This record gives sequence, C-alpha cells and structure tokens, in this order.
Amino acid sequence: MKGLFNNIKGDAFGGITAGIVALPLALAFGVSSGLGPTAGLYGAIFISFFASLFGGTPTQISGPTAPMTAVSMVVVAGIIAGNDGDINKALPIILTVFLLAGFMQIGLGVLGMGKYIRYIPYPVVSGFMTAIGLIILLTQILPSIGYYPKEDMAFVNSFKPQAEEVILENILKEEAGEDILVLENFKETISRASLITEADILKESQTLAAKEASGALGAIKILPRALQNINWLELILALGTIIIIYGFKRITKAVPSTLVALIVMSGIAVGFNLQYRPIEEIPSGLPIPNLEIFTSFSLGSVTPYIFTALTLALLGAIDSLLTSVVADNMTKTKHKPNKELVGQGIGNSIAAVFGGIPGAGATIRTVVNITSGGKTKLSGMIAGIMLLIILLGLGPVASKIPAGVLAGILITVGIGVMDYKGLKAIPSLPKDIKIGPFKMSSEVLIMLVVLGLSTFWNLVYAVGIGLVIASLMFMKKIGDLTAERSDVKPLKEKAWADEKLPANLKENVFIKHVKGPLFFGSTSEFQQLAEQIPDTAKTVVIRLGRMQYMDQSGLYAMEDVLQDLNKKNILVLFVGLLRQPKYMMERIDIIPDLIPNDHVFKDFNSCLEWLKENNPKA
Repeated sequence: MKGLFNNIKGDAFGGITAGIVALPLALAFGVSSGLGPTAGLYGAIFISFFASLFGGTPTQISGPTAPMTAVSMVVVAGIIAGNDGDINKALPIILTVFLLAGFMQIGLGVLGMGKYIRYIPYPVVSGFMTAIGLIILLTQILPSIGYYPKEDMAFVNSFKPQAEEVILENILKEEAGEDILVLENFKETISRASLITEADILKESQTLAAKEASGALGAIKILPRALQNINWLELILALGTIIIIYGFKRITKAVPSTLVALIVMSGIAVGFNLQYRPIEEIPSGLPIPNLEIFTSFSLGSVTPYIFTALTLALLGAIDSLLTSVVADNMTKTKHKPNKELVGQGIGNSIAAVFGGIPGAGATIRTVVNITSGGKTKLSGMIAGIMLLIILLGLGPVASKIPAGVLAGILITVGIGVMDYKGLKAIPSLPKDIKIGPFKMSSEVLIMLVVLGLSTFWNLVYAVGIGLVIASLMFMKKIGDLTAERSDVKPLKEKAWADEKLPANLKENVFIKHVKGPLFFGSTSEFQQLAEQIPDTAKTVVIRLGRMQYMDQSGLYAMEDVLQDLNKKNILVLFVGLLRQPKYMMERIDIIPDLIPNDHVFKDFNSCLEWLKENNPKA
C-alpha cells in the first residue's frame, strides 16, 4: 500500500472518469451475457475494486470485457438450456463456474504462470478476437431491430411438437430416476402428463425457440424472419446510438462518446415518451451475495464446465496482461504479472459470489484512467466505488435505458474488438504450406480455423484446437530447421578446424556433430546414426557443444543409439557436453552406465589426447 495516497487528486479524477466510461459498457455486457444489466454492473463494481486492490498493475481498470462476455454468453446459454430454460435454476451453476474461473486465475498467479501467457501464438489470439467481434455483431442484430424470438408466437408455436416430446422425455427420466418406470404399464406416466398445461408447453416452446436463434449461427438462420418483423423504433434508437458514438469522436474525445450516446438516445426515448423496450429492471440497494452457490453446490453439475472455467481463466489472464503491457508503455513502469493474475482472480471470485459476470483488464478504461491522471491502484478502486454510487443512486433511472441503445453500443464494441491488423496482414504473409492445390500461410490457416470454429461452433474448443495446430506447426518448423542444421543425415561431414586426426586414427574414428537441440522433432534423423557408421570405425566421437537442450524424446533416442553402438562393440566418446543434456543423461544413468565419466571430454583436444594414448595403433 506504499504510496497509495500520493496522488489522490489525479487518482480520484482518473477513477471517476473511468467509472463513468465503464457504466454503459457494463450494462451492455450484462445484457449480452444473458444475465441482465445488473450482472454487468455488479461485475464492473467488484472486479474494478478488488483487481486494483490486489493486482500488480497500479493504473489498470478492470471489468467486463468483450472477450470475457462472449465466452460467458456461451456458458450462460448452455447451462440455462440444460436446466429447462429456467434461469433461476441455472444461476447457481453459472455463478459457480465463474467462481471456479476466478480460483483458477488465483492458482495461475500463485504458480507463477503469468510469464508464460505471452507465449500464446498471435494467430490464435487474432482469430479469437475477430470471432468475438463477429459474434457480438451477429447476436446484436436481432435486438437492434427489436426482434426477440421468444415473443414471435408464430415461430414459438412451430416448436410445440418438439416441446411436447421434450416434456414427455423429462417425465420418463424422472420416473427412471425414481425407479418407478414400468414399460408394460404407463399409468404413472399418463397421470403426470395430464398435469402438463398449455402454459408449460408454451414455456418449453419459447426455450426451444430461443435456443434455435442463439449464437452467431442461430442469428444468421433466423435473420430472414427477423427482417420481416422489424421494430422501426428500436432500429432508429440503435442506429442513432451508433451514429453518435462514431460521430462524437470526430468532435472531441474529451468526453466518452459511448456515454454521450447513452444519455442522448435514452433522453430522447424517455423525454418523448416513446413506446420503446427498456432493459431489465436494476434492483436498488446494496448487492447481496448469492449463497445458493454454496448451499446447492454439486460437483456433478459443475464438472462438465471445468474446461470452460479454465478457458475463462486463461482468456481473462491474456486480456489483463495485454492491457498491463499497454499501461506499462504509457506510464514507463513494469507490472507484476503473477500478482496481477491473483488480483484478477480475487476480483472475479468476489464478483461471482454477488452475481456479477467475469471480466479482465480493460484497455480503453485503463487508457482513460491514465490520461485523466490515475497513477496508483486507488484509481481503480475509486472507479468501482463510483459505479456502486451510480447503482445506489441512479438504479431506477438506469432501468429506463432502451434495449436498442445498448444493442447499438454493443455493435460498436463488436466492430472495435476485431483484429484488423491481423486481417490486413493475410495477403502479405509467406505461403509456407500446401493444402491440396492451394498454397497458404500457416499463420493464416490457424487464424481462419480459430475464427471459423469460434464464430460458428464453440469458442472454448476453438482456442484449444488452434493451440494444438499452432504447436504442431511450430514443432514441424523447428524439427525441419534443426534437422537441416544438425547434419545428421549426411555420412560425410566437413571437419571442424580443430579436428586434425593423425593418419592412423582416421580409419577407425568416426566424428559426428549435433548442432542443435535434440528433441522430438529431430530424433528420427539422429536414430539413424548407428546405421551410418562405416564398418572400419571402432570409435565414435559425438560432439555435443552445440546441443543446448535435450527433451525426454531426445534422451531416449540417445539411449537407443548408444545401446545399438554398444552391441556392435563401438566405443563412444562425448565432447563438449553441456549442463542440461548432461543432467538429463545422468537422471537415467546413461552416464555412467553407457558412457563412463572418463569418456566425457570438455574439448576435442583432450579427447584427441585420450585417443592417442588409448588407441593401439597410435
């Protein structure tokens, strides 16, 4: 806490300004997540305060962000769909997943994983960020034109037969769970089915309709129908919001254009008493913890979402640490990555307990804080307090904000979050792989795979698949480069300057160079060594001074080669063995069992002296 109050005036102004900027985004992200504006506001309050208090980037402002909200949206929709469309039933499970993601972030920080986050390949991040933008754009088209599938009764009624099947299936599952299902006699099933009302069927039909139209793919499928049912008032409110956001930036950037658009368009809608659709009501009073997270906790209900929670944790870590780098560049300071992850994890955990959506370090809000005078973690804490004051004092007023205005704000967020730098680079990147008759860049392939899978299938799995493809391609490139440099394949190698063997040693001493790391990408060539040695050779000198690294695959490849040479009664000498490979070989007793310590030489001259003394023909 040293120096926390050294810049009170600047931190207060920076925090208040950042809090005001965060308000419309917090409400919009809450609505987009599926949990409502209150969840977005709660997330912004608690994450901003506690991530600043415990984090490792003094000027960072944290809260709900586009990437975190996009993943949260998938989590929320999936869990609600799995709980009969009942959000109240699903909420404890949803918040438990968010809480678990926060705990995982704390764990990543405690384990010192912050320094490794930067190794995630750029094409994966680029494809993911562009997909986030597309998902937000596509999913906000429907609310921006005032179309809500659950309220389109003709569309909902088309799902009635399917809804009846689902309800019957649920009855049979209940009976099976209670061990009262009798296939010969469906008397109990008929009795329970008779209790189902038209309202129950309608509710299930609405759930199925909403599920059909959810996500980017669902939005595209339902778009033709939505365009036939445009609510022109909602569309005008959304377009007006977008125009103000982009237009006001051209006039001045001193006042956040998002906030101006929110106030102006909401003021017009309320002032002229327009018949618009407001957002969900924001409750007044202090946030209350949702204790059902703990009282109704079930490991079985959360287990399917552990990988999703890990994705949220990693995504939040990447998002936050990238923003930390931006803050470092602006303030000429150095953030503490592991401490920042702990702070983000604490903020997300506490936000989850109070019903907030998860978040991360927010670049725009952080930049606003710094340019407004914020220098210490007090600024982020003040931003959270500012949002809490707005919640307590202006909650009823905020509840009158038009849904179309928030849809317009989110559309601009979707446009802004896409990675245009990566998209522009596509034509200029080297085409290093061939797929059928086409040549393309491996970087572009990874980006497009992640982009496509994230947008139209599953955000969580898309990132994992992207990382696997990127890793395999990296291994292939490094393996090719290593094999090219190691000269393992050619039998005859150009002698190094110090390799001046006497004539009587040239026939029976074979020298081999390993000029790079020995790892899984280069082991196949190395294993051919035993087959390359001439019949006249009695001794093999392996020069390892340029083999800086050896992994487990390389270790066992070395062991196999040495055993093959040992069977042929060929003596092996090591020259220039470095510390890491030596340590690895000592762990499994290659040294001294296969290579005695006195057969390991520091340099070639000492090896040559030993050869002269121990070779009978010397």
